[in-house]
Amino acid sequence: MKHLFPVAFLLTLGLGAARAQTIALPPATQSVTDAENTAKVLADTLYIQQHYTKTEYQVPMRDGVKLYTIVYAPKDADQVRYPILLNRTPYSVGPYGKKYKYALGPSSLMMREGYIFAYQDVRGRYMSEGEFLDMRPELEKHASKKDTDEGTDTYDTIEWLLKHGPKSNGRVGQWGISYPGFYTSTGLLSRHPALKASSPQAPIADWFWDDFHHNGAFFLPHAFNFLYSFGQARPQPTPTGNPGIKHGTPDGYDFFLRLGPLKNANDQYYKGKVAFWNQLMEHPNYDAFWQARNLRPHLHDLKTAVLTVGGFNDAEDLFGALRTYETIEQKNKGLPNRLVMGPWVHGGWARGTGEMVGNVNYGPAPSVWYQQNVEAPFFRSYLKDAKPGEAAAKLPEAIVFEGGTNQWRGFEAWPPKQAQDKTLYFRQAGGLSFQAPTSGDNERRRPDVNFEYDQFISDPAHPVPFTEATATGMTREYMTDDQRFASRRPDVLTYQTEPLEEDLTLAGPIQAKLQVATTGTDADWVVKIIDVYPDDTPDNPRTAPGVHLGGYQQMVRSEVMRGRFRDSFSEPKPFVANEVTTVPFVVQDLMHTFKKGHRLMVQVQSTWFPLVDRNPQTYVPNIYQADASDFKAETHKLYHNPAHASQLVLKVLPTTAQ
Repeated sequence: MKHLFPVAFLLTLGLGAARAQTIALPPATQSVTDAENTAKVLADTLYIQQHYTKTEYQVPMRDGVKLYTIVYAPKDADQVRYPILLNRTPYSVGPYGKKYKYALGPSSLMMREGYIFAYQDVRGRYMSEGEFLDMRPELEKHASKKDTDEGTDTYDTIEWLLKHGPKSNGRVGQWGISYPGFYTSTGLLSRHPALKASSPQAPIADWFWDDFHHNGAFFLPHAFNFLYSFGQARPQPTPTGNPGIKHGTPDGYDFFLRLGPLKNANDQYYKGKVAFWNQLMEHPNYDAFWQARNLRPHLHDLKTAVLTVGGFNDAEDLFGALRTYETIEQKNKGLPNRLVMGPWVHGGWARGTGEMVGNVNYGPAPSVWYQQNVEAPFFRSYLKDAKPGEAAAKLPEAIVFEGGTNQWRGFEAWPPKQAQDKTLYFRQAGGLSFQAPTSGDNERRRPDVNFEYDQFISDPAHPVPFTEATATGMTREYMTDDQRFASRRPDVLTYQTEPLEEDLTLAGPIQAKLQVATTGTDADWVVKIIDVYPDDTPDNPRTAPGVHLGGYQQMVRSEVMRGRFRDSFSEPKPFVANEVTTVPFVVQDLMHTFKKGHRLMVQVQSTWFPLVDRNPQTYVPNIYQADASDFKAETHKLYHNPAHASQLVLKVLPTTAQ
């Protein structure tokens, strides 16, 4: 292999430590049509049947439980020694029996390079024996040789495959997306010497911030729809799953509003059949139950090269990707540890081309670019090359897609060391400024402008929708949706800069520090970061019918904070009515350039329905057990005066690092 990257890549190197490494998209990459995608799937299916042999095994664990494992080996594996790529999943390794998968491995490129692909139903799921536990807690120490967790199950699987599976070159890699990403992270804890390369992709890291929770706020349709099917008990090994829920309407906003308080879900739908739903409802705070399901403390003393992958438009596990990389970096000095963050929805790097998310175009085939120039070279370097890891060492530590300019960037760390903290202040009359409010603002007081605060009535009976789309689930496109529908509501506060005089690039997390008051005793706070396009922006033929990009308000990052957790996620407390209170929280990382002529907008609201369950705005010990009578309309205030200056601390990449 001559080049890790194609010759067409532009690598801006050797320009001084203050300048970031820039990776330009290769001009050879072209857009891919739906028809071409369909043809590719058909070609992959035929290729698998012609070039791979499928074998099914029952792999014994140290406690005697057998895990169902299907291995696809190249037909010449008796002559050529290939490495093993392992995928452990709770979502079924099917099809079982004589039928073949229609895709193997992380990409069709890697499928054609030749690997032994091993797929395993994790303990207690589908055809594997044993008891399934959601995000099974890892054991820091094993008191008995028969103690098991996902780390030991991975170790025993690798050991068995090396001894009893198809002959290999003795090197093993692991990858997985979402829940399988969690099992990839726990696989690192096996610390098996043959495990040379691992890629947790959109991995769950801590379920009080991933998937069903964001800062303790409950992501309702995601949990409700997923757990109805996934969470039902399986009495014995089976090749089939459970049916999904029938909403009886395509309108999720109406469905969940009619559901009423969450305590109604069991009586009306779940009927007590889903243990994990009950556990969710019983543990509203970050208590021992959730702390045991925080994988981050265990990610130390690792022996395997890691490539963590995530999507900036991932509505499910953005937190997990960012924090998995961060934790491994902090706890494993010197370990090859890299991060890839693209413009993708959940798992978008492994399916489709990643060019469009909703109405936003990210340029030619970023998913294909990643597969060809990062993922395949990473695994090839550690699992196939004569000098393992030598070629992968040329990859930047952080490979990040910059929205707004649609280019890949390479950095020596994430967030970039060049990024500088700058404070953006909420101002009177819907303004945003890097200048803090001063007492001099009062001298220019106008009777129609409140220089102290803005206020709105938040009514749980009429919550702000999270999307204009008609859907019963958490739409993947909501993270790039046009927010004009929200900015027109009286219960959404909207602030924006003047048109920017030069490009503004944000790279990293945002620290929100809201100064608020409420007439109630509880409230959620939602912050949305929005790129406002110029009015003369031309339309894109690939957007939805009737969508115009002139004045489009593209959401580029958003986050919710359940106000009761403002001081502690383990020990919530009510607000004191009408008392100004600081609500600090982290808005997750982004990499986006607000281009010259655009505006940066921030919207603040208290409901985001049904994406987030309704806060009754009356403090109750367990918000999931609130009664209908607890839900009350209240007045919320956001302060922006010198004494109480609501603000966002941004990480801004200087123009010298562009």
